Amino acid sequence: MTGVQVPVGDVLLEGDLVEPSGSRGMIVFAHGSGSGRHSPRNRQVAIALNAEGFGTLLFDLLTVDEETEDRRTARLRFDVPLLAGRLGEVVAWVRAEGPVGLFGASTGAAAALVAAAASAESVGAVVSRGGRPDLAARALEEVRAPTLLIVGGRDLEVLSLNERALEGMDQSVGHRLTVVPGAGHLFEEPGALEEVARLSAEWFSANLREWPAP
Repeated sequence: MTGVQVPVGDVLLEGDLVEPSGSRGMIVFAHGSGSGRHSPRNRQVAIALNAEGFGTLLFDLLTVDEETEDRRTARLRFDVPLLAGRLGEVVAWVRAEGPVGLFGASTGAAAALVAAAASAESVGAVVSRGGRPDLAARALEEVRAPTLLIVGGRDLEVLSLNERALEGMDQSVGHRLTVVPGAGHLFEEPGALEEVARLSAEWFSANLREWPAP
């Protein structure tokens, strides 16, 4: 793992980069509200993806000063245009070496979908874990990267939001909603996060393999 600083606009965002030899693609993580690159759940999924030959980049969407402000106001974590814009710049920063997939959790999933819609030539696939795709609003119908929405079976409110969001997406692309039975919003139940990792690896393996399309 290598610590990196990603230049985005007039700020530097801290990240942790893993590049396996012969990488099958790079998966960029967008964390959820109140979280960061040290999220234990995202790190567990990243380790599983590394084992399958994918590179990973976990990074902080906010600077240290912004995180301090956000802990007080909870304002920036829901600023999807800001987060998506930064994520798009990070995608451009890592894209030189091959296909890019996005893995978003909670509000980070909305940022991932908005970024994917804005960067159709750069993003090959998206996975959302317990995400809020509804916050991507009109960008949903513009997402051309095959997207897997993973939701816990006991996370009923978020499941309903994901079902409605899927209805607003272009079904010809092959988007899919998968429910992990018995799992809550944080996938803390035994085996739940392992299932998220397995589903994610399968999705990226299938959809980044032919990216970019001829």
